Amino acid sequence: MTTTAPRAPWLGKALPAAFVLASAVNLVTVSTGHGTVETVSKALLMPLLAATAALAGAPRVLLVALAFGWGGDVMLSWGGDAFLVGMGSFALGHIAYLVLLRRHGADRSRAASVGSAVVYAAGLAALMVLLLPDLPADLRVPVAGYSCLLTAMAWAAGRAGRLAAAGGALFLLSDTLIAAELAGWGPLPVHGLWVMSTYIAAQALLAAGVCGRMRSREPRAAALTATGSAPAAP
Repeated sequence: MTTTAPRAPWLGKALPAAFVLASAVNLVTVSTGHGTVETVSKALLMPLLAATAALAGAPRVLLVALAFGWGGDVMLSWGGDAFLVGMGSFALGHIAYLVLLRRHGADRSRAASVGSAVVYAAGLAALMVLLLPDLPADLRVPVAGYSCLLTAMAWAAGRAGRLAAAGGALFLLSDTLIAAELAGWGPLPVHGLWVMSTYIAAQALLAAGVCGRMRSREPRAAALTATGSAPAAP
């Protein structure tokens, strides 16, 4: 799917503005303890971001990834036994991102790919050594599996350029803060603000990176079509 101009120009401004507003409300309320407003604003984030991306002609797989992110947001807001369900929803979102980044990612040099893989693998190993012993026993396997998937997504995000790469790294940071709290390391001051600010930025940057990558390919695809050449499959 290629990007297209918005059919209703005002929506192209209203939807991003609504996403920014919902983000600001959520970050304020997560810091001040207004539970109901925080929950509602959190539940609005991914639908608004998905609508913004859809208006820009985003691929369906991106919308699927954001939908699973919304499911994770809702489940984590409930807390308790819903935590593992929320983690599972986010895991499915990361799988969708991996599919998306494979289809629409840019080519990287072998050296850059291997180098970033080594950095992420070393970080994952260190995280597992430090965190797993302090996690509740019933969370160790799910968190380990989820962490591997999240790290793979963060590494793959580098395929779609700097914005998506930053989004993948911030997603990893956000979930590491959650895992650290689960391990009993104690929340940071305004812990929720750090978690949600990095998470919101991560999802927005991933979406922007993918959509930007698609827009950058359009002139090249048009030129290849005009010369009668077929573009290489992503």
